[in-house]
Amino acid sequence: MRNRQHIIEFIQKQKTSFISSVDEDGFPNIKAMFAPRKIDGNFFYFTTNTSSMRSQQFMNNPKASIYFYNRGRFKYEGIMLTGTMEVLQDDDIKREIWRTGDTIYYKQGVTDPDYCVLKFTAIKGRHYCDLKTESFQVEDLE
Repeated sequence: MRNRQHIIEFIQKQKTSFISSVDEDGFPNIKAMFAPRKIDGNFFYFTTNTSSMRSQQFMNNPKASIYFYNRGRFKYEGIMLTGTMEVLQDDDIKREIWRTGDTIYYKQGVTDPDYCVLKFTAIKGRHYCDLKTESFQVEDLE
């Protein structure tokens, strides 16, 4: 099994993440998003629109998963993490996650009411590499 450091380094190299929420009918919904802006232990922080369908789904049902992969010429590796997603409106975390170019998406800047931070808390995961798949509990990682 890969260790926590390998998983974090792998995720940090990816440009895209896939975020899964649960809709009002109980079906999974998947969306490609930019990679997390911040990783702190078992917490992964993303930005999105407060008014988005995804934010509304997380407010109604916090169950979530995130997925990252790298498809090389001869090797495929993927990591899925399962946990919960919170929609944060706290000014401090919004400022911390903010980047200068974000005004493209949020015209009013860091205080734009349509700008929020998604905080994913990982509980468990699955890792695939070299034709092997292994499940793990996040707290069990070294």
